[in-house]
Amino acid sequence: MDARALIDFTPNPKVQEFLPGDTVKVNFRVREGERERIQAFQGVVIRRREGGIGSTFTVRRVTYNVGVERTFPVHSPLLDSVEVVRQGAVRRAKLYYLRGLSGRAARIKERSQFGPKGKKGSS
Repeated sequence: MDARALIDFTPNPKVQEFLPGDTVKVNFRVREGERERIQAFQGVVIRRREGGIGSTFTVRRVTYNVGVERTFPVHSPLLDSVEVVRQGAVRRAKLYYLRGLSGRAARIKERSQFGPKGKKGSS
C-alpha cells in the first residue's frame, strides 16, 4: 500500500499554474513568535518537482549580487498564493545553469501566446 493513497489533499485554488522559467511572486506565511505575517519572494522558477502531496518548486532571485534560492512545498497551508508575473520560454525542466550566469546572460526570453507567424495557438 502506498502512503500517498491514504492522504487526500485538495489543490490550493490561489496557486496559479506555472512552469520552470516563469517569474513568480510567492506569498508565504511566516511566523515570528506569536505574530504571523506574509512575506513575498519573487524570482525565477528553476525547478519543479512533482510528487503528489510532496510536490515542491524552487525559486531563485539575485539580490545585491548574491543568489538566493528558496524551495516551497506546493500543498503547504502556509503557502498563501503564487502569482505568475512573467512566462519564460525555456527548453529544459531544470534550470540549474542559471546559477553560473549573471546579468544579461541570465535573462530568459518571454513566452508568447502567439506563434512565430502571429497566429494564436501555434507555438
